[in-house]
Amino acid sequence: MYEPHSSGDDLDLVWRGLANPVRREILDVLKRRPLPTGELADRFGRLSRFAVMQHLGVLEEGDLVIRHKRGRATINHFNPVPIQRIADRWIDRMRKPWAESLVDLKTEMESKEEREDPECQKTQASNT
Repeated sequence: MYEPHSSGDDLDLVWRGLANPVRREILDVLKRRPLPTGELADRFGRLSRFAVMQHLGVLEEGDLVIRHKRGRATINHFNPVPIQRIADRWIDRMRKPWAESLVDLKTEMESKEEREDPECQKTQASNT
């Protein structure tokens, strides 16, 4: 039976935070500027303050939101570092092989066109 390996580089909590559309919307709002929890909850009028706080808790567990107290208010800041870690681990690693494959395909197709093009064959024959 397959058992996923666990390491200090585990991004499960980040993926969990990003999995919910409301949490992604919260991150979009916080990306513009840090906000107190109350002001953030006001922007999500369809949700209770408690629901917003639960979403913030999940985002904080994934290190996507950093919260600190300023007097009586809790200020929420977007932290892009975990998303960059996802990009480094998953997107960037996969981008290079795909790009190389596309270059190889382009080269192969151009080579095939040259082999099948009668004008190219005449030019090649006259050069020998």
